[in-house]
Amino acid sequence: MANYYIPASYLLNKILDVEIIKSPLITAKTIELGNKYSPEFVCTPFKYTLGTMIESLDMGANVLVQFGGGCRYGYYSELQEQILKDLGYKFEMLNLITAGKANVKNIYKTIKKIDKKFNIFKGLYYLFITIKMIKYMDKVDDYIRQNIGFEIEKNSFNNLLKEMLAKFSQVNDPFSLSVLYYKYFKKFKRIKTNKPKDCLKVGVIGELYTLMEPFSNYYLEKQLASFNIQIKRFTNVDYLLFKHKKTINKALIKSKKYMKYKMSADASSNIYWAKYLGINKYDGIIHIKSSFCTPEIGIMPILDKVASNYNIPIIYFSFDANTSEVGMKTRLEAFYDMIEMRRK
Repeated sequence: MANYYIPASYLLNKILDVEIIKSPLITAKTIELGNKYSPEFVCTPFKYTLGTMIESLDMGANVLVQFGGGCRYGYYSELQEQILKDLGYKFEMLNLITAGKANVKNIYKTIKKIDKKFNIFKGLYYLFITIKMIKYMDKVDDYIRQNIGFEIEKNSFNNLLKEMLAKFSQVNDPFSLSVLYYKYFKKFKRIKTNKPKDCLKVGVIGELYTLMEPFSNYYLEKQLASFNIQIKRFTNVDYLLFKHKKTINKALIKSKKYMKYKMSADASSNIYWAKYLGINKYDGIIHIKSSFCTPEIGIMPILDKVASNYNIPIIYFSFDANTSEVGMKTRLEAFYDMIEMRRK
């Protein structure tokens, strides 16, 4: 999922004495494999991750680790394991989530299954570094999202980001990581941009996987940036791990006009964020989700009401294996033309 394989690989390589196979990047072949062997009406991330697992097993993996919960994603592990074993693959599937929650005791037992020599103190030390790495990555990504559409020299931000992430992978202590982060953040701020004070601003909300894995939304943010738009996205791994519960509690208080009860996955948060974008006079909202994502389908009428109350345009995109990239880009261009005309 996006660049998060970098901290994940870093942690596993540091704490386990096993070979870590880097899964291939998602391609049309990945989607084709996942689509072929998945139930027809299952949500799209199931198909993407199943396709990735098949490719990983074909590369020689014999242990797969699943980590996720909050909606139907919490049931993926058992179903994907059964599908893969029916296809004839020999492997062990380890699930780090129990009853929708991360149980520290069970995670420790699972890791000991992979590597009997696992040292918990070493594990906690490198986990601390990995968490800092994720927080730094998300802060840099936020800054890039707000400014990449205005860079003077093309690919300046992306090239520097690749360089920074390569350096992050080589650190051995939290102090070195912090030094690198501040050094590179200064470099990002020195990148020349031509950003007007009254630039168009668009918020992107929706289902977490489709938001964070760029291939699954046909690089929608990159397309937005090409229109000289400042982008705001709330969902990242730092939010999912450390801010999710607090945000939902805040959403239930601040957005009680639109919902009485907590809704599953990120549905409650998305209503709250849509209201935030309306209050802060953003030029538009883009809601993206995988096809058949029940929580996000359920909040679409509520989002329409929020958008109407704050007079902010909203557009919806659903993605699956058959979504047309050309169709998405055409609709996105039309949305951009409309918000630009509204501003004028």
